[in-house]
Amino acid sequence: MAAQPLESPTRRHGASETNADVQLQEPSLSDGPELWRLARESRVLDVNSPYSYTLWCRDFADTSVVARDSGVPCGFVTGYVRPSRPDTFFVWQVAVGRDHRGQGLANRMLNRLADRLAPRGARYLEATVTPDNTASTAMFEAFARGRGCEVTRSPLFGAEHFPEGEHEPEVLFRIGPIADAN
Repeated sequence: MAAQPLESPTRRHGASETNADVQLQEPSLSDGPELWRLARESRVLDVNSPYSYTLWCRDFADTSVVARDSGVPCGFVTGYVRPSRPDTFFVWQVAVGRDHRGQGLANRMLNRLADRLAPRGARYLEATVTPDNTASTAMFEAFARGRGCEVTRSPLFGAEHFPEGEHEPEVLFRIGPIADAN
């Protein structure tokens, strides 16, 4: 099945003029390799196998978004609804290609997902951020401000939860409640 447009190129939630022509869509199976490429080129994300991105595009397309500029993926957000908390959407990864950074595209993708998932009962967005990741912290804080939501932070995974020396601790960001825009 081909990816269906989820949003017209109009400006929403503070999208800048420079990214207004970028289309936001559900990812399709063929997007897996491009999502893997964007994650690898980000140089900050934990890069999973190409297989995992392709599988994600199959199994979690309805809770993810891909941004396309002239049909070419230039950003993505992957996420899922937590099985034990159906009112909570967890953001797994956010990536924006180098040429599209600093234009509000990540915020636009997060808002698109919130707008799509709130009518289905999602009231909270969760994500984990390492303490030194100031860009992600700023992105999630801007998203929360733009939606008039509170952000709570709490430790989730400490160094003891990862192989020794393999990963920094992760702080859980919980944002909400997110209102249904409809």
